[in-house]
Amino acid sequence: MIGEYTLGAIVAPLVAVALALVLRTGLLRRGRFWLTVAITMAFQIPVDGVLTRLSDPIVSYRPGATCGIRFPWDIPIEDFGFGFALVVCTLSIWVRLRQGSATEATGSRREVTTAGSHR
Repeated sequence: MIGEYTLGAIVAPLVAVALALVLRTGLLRRGRFWLTVAITMAFQIPVDGVLTRLSDPIVSYRPGATCGIRFPWDIPIEDFGFGFALVVCTLSIWVRLRQGSATEATGSRREVTTAGSHR
């Protein structure tokens, strides 16, 4: 039987990627996005390592909620799925909102012709 935290860590990235595709942000094709994911993970590893270390945990998981695989520094691998989903969802929504406001700004701008009349 699969734990609910493990199930969520599998479903969350899939939903996040689907959201990015539905919003048509092009985010997943950008090198800057993958750099952002790498930077996020670089900070997540030491922080999560301190929070979840088995020798003195600040955050503990109910037995059976996770798959039991911990890497590196006792970090449940499920945490990486949720971290990735968080970054993808946040940036997808942000990019989409920026795309929408750019479209609004250009659509509402009136053009001045050489004769000085407005269109």
